[in-house]
Amino acid sequence: MMDLAPFYLTLKLAFFTTIVLFVLGIPLAYWLAFSRWRPKIIVEAIVGLPLVLPPTVMGFYLLLAFSPENAFGRFLDNYLDIRLVFTFPGLVVASVIYSLPFMIQPLQSGFRMLPHVLTEASYTLGKSRFITLVHVLLPNIKGAILSGCILTFAHTIGEFGVVLMIGGNIPNETRVVSVLIYNEVEAMNYEMANFYSLILLIFSFLVLITVYVFQYKRADSSIFR
Repeated sequence: MMDLAPFYLTLKLAFFTTIVLFVLGIPLAYWLAFSRWRPKIIVEAIVGLPLVLPPTVMGFYLLLAFSPENAFGRFLDNYLDIRLVFTFPGLVVASVIYSLPFMIQPLQSGFRMLPHVLTEASYTLGKSRFITLVHVLLPNIKGAILSGCILTFAHTIGEFGVVLMIGGNIPNETRVVSVLIYNEVEAMNYEMANFYSLILLIFSFLVLITVYVFQYKRADSSIFR
């Protein structure tokens, strides 16, 4: 019988991760795109680290950091009553960290592609940086915003190593679809593992098609401006 709870948890995790990264990603991407501070390359390297770092490595260090046996985790547990290990909020925090480049890099590229005349014209009219960002820059990078949100959502759907290390395998709490597939393979129930994997495969393929369609549309629109 098909277990729907992991699908609900996976979609819930992807939704909250995308929302959090959208809110945090816009100011960070804006700063990375326009800041002239040379050491910002270190920040860019940290943001892009999940692209090259094995998920289990990042999951291991996040597990150590969030564990109540260590200073940061103990502080969260004792003073803020927050426990991130083997909980859904912990999955969200870990997913936000691990999916960071999938939101930041499209937004950063979108900001960099904008002509400087837009910003200069807004400043000339006496608009603040915040007003310029909200009313001038963001409306002109809708494609980049959409790409970042779609890629972040899809990447979170397929996470395994990080969510397994931080969330474990708790039914109705932290067992997402990728962990469910792992369970089915361990139980040698290859038929159900194939069924769940096929669903994720089709979903990932459709997501990539959607991203490419919007990228081509954006490229075509820029040609005919």
